[in-house]
Amino acid sequence: MIYLDTHVAVWLFAGLVEKISEPARRLINEQDLFISPIVRLELQYLFEIERITRRSDDIVSDLVDRIGLQICDKPFDRIVHEALKGSWTRDPFDRLIVANAALENTILLSKDERILAHYHHAKW
Repeated sequence: MIYLDTHVAVWLFAGLVEKISEPARRLINEQDLFISPIVRLELQYLFEIERITRRSDDIVSDLVDRIGLQICDKPFDRIVHEALKGSWTRDPFDRLIVANAALENTILLSKDERILAHYHHAKW
């Protein structure tokens, strides 16, 4: 089981696999793929500010159908409790995405250098 950061989900949706590192591609092909529910919200936010051109539900539905993506159903209060421990960023999306993966020390695929520096199980 691995979690995908928001940009990884966007790149997979867009077919931009060349943007994804070879080790990350191997993990994607070998593991069950999950996103935190907060990724859905961040995708919608990116759509609303016109950074991406498709709505969150379109992206997530497509990835569910094409690659078997699953949305984590861990209790949100547990995720927030874990996020309270992380003071390394002021970005609430990153804090919650990392916290979601950290609840069970799960791999999080991310190219984000701050996440890679602060979450031991982040991979790229």
